[in-house]
Amino acid sequence: MTSGSNPFEGMPFFGDLLKMLGTQGPVQWDGARQLALSIATDGGSEPNVDPMERIRFEQLARVAEMHVTRATDLPVSSSGALTVTPVTRTQWVLATLDAYRPLVERMATALHPPTPNPGEAVHPAADELDGDPTEAWLGQIMGLLSPMLLGMTTGSLVGHLATRSFGLYDLPIPRPASDDVSVVAANVDAFGKDWSLDGDDLRLWVCLDQIAHHAVLRVPHVRARLEGLLHEYAGAFESDPDALGSKLADLDVDPTGGDPMARFQELMGDPEVVLGAVRSARQQELLPQLEALVTVVEGYVDHVMDGVGHSLVGTYGQVTEAMHRRRVEASASDRFVERLLGLDLTQDHFDRGRAFVDGVVERAGTDGLARLWASAEVLPTPNEVAAPGLWLARIDLPGDTA
Repeated sequence: MTSGSNPFEGMPFFGDLLKMLGTQGPVQWDGARQLALSIATDGGSEPNVDPMERIRFEQLARVAEMHVTRATDLPVSSSGALTVTPVTRTQWVLATLDAYRPLVERMATALHPPTPNPGEAVHPAADELDGDPTEAWLGQIMGLLSPMLLGMTTGSLVGHLATRSFGLYDLPIPRPASDDVSVVAANVDAFGKDWSLDGDDLRLWVCLDQIAHHAVLRVPHVRARLEGLLHEYAGAFESDPDALGSKLADLDVDPTGGDPMARFQELMGDPEVVLGAVRSARQQELLPQLEALVTVVEGYVDHVMDGVGHSLVGTYGQVTEAMHRRRVEASASDRFVERLLGLDLTQDHFDRGRAFVDGVVERAGTDGLARLWASAEVLPTPNEVAAPGLWLARIDLPGDTA
């Protein structure tokens, strides 16, 4: 190293700080947890769930489980006893951070591969010394700051999601195997008051929706396929450390003369810019497969809900309309995490999923639809989602393959 190439020479505090950052792992999870909890609870204490609320959900869950099992012919638990447990936002945050951890760390490793010796990560490489040493150092420092930045980003996302998610499956991401389905009681209650919905009708609707998702996503080959696609997508990001700097520079040359602060806020809502994460060609190949599977899952759940909901939920039409509007009007935090995980679903995706399921039922009845989750080989391809007749023709061929 040439003399003077280290801008922090003689500044032991910064040197020690960089060493600490270099040994904290791919994501700073302590910071993520603290930020998520602060956002979810608005920095205050959170009361326990009312025991009466637990009793209401327990009673309604038994009804929902029976009807979902009958409608799907899928087991909803491994022990034979499924429970729906109302939880606080704090509990939801902690469980969700654990569930998302493998995906986030896979992304972190793709963006910033680990160095052989983290304690020496700030030393510039020989070829970097031929260029601007300051730029080389700054680039490596940003790499060391990445775990903290990704941790803060993850904490912010999960914290905001905790303020509006109803349960485990607002985003169709498989959770750790369990016979317990959590619902966020405070969010369900707040949504019901905002839309003037009957409390028990809304609770039953949420139970049906969460249990239907749970039944499908616990099918072993469906779970394995979705987890595999999500992990491969998260691990296929490419890093562009100059993304944030170049975008910030563009703020000064806005030809439209717009509000710089508004543009800055919009910029910081783009995960590709904040994290320097650029969508790769491999991710473009994975997206149709990921969207096809999630689209069909959502279309199937909507079909099951309509099949059992009208007879069970007195105000089913009113609740469903409110839910659909909520889904379309997703918050910025929802969109952020959806983009990161390749789950940026629009209303068109939900409509296509429902059209596929309706097309199968129209051509082959409920017996044909029952074959949808029979094996990994019969899961619809992206082209078949748009043409259910093609899917039915393929699965009826002997020796069919995906």
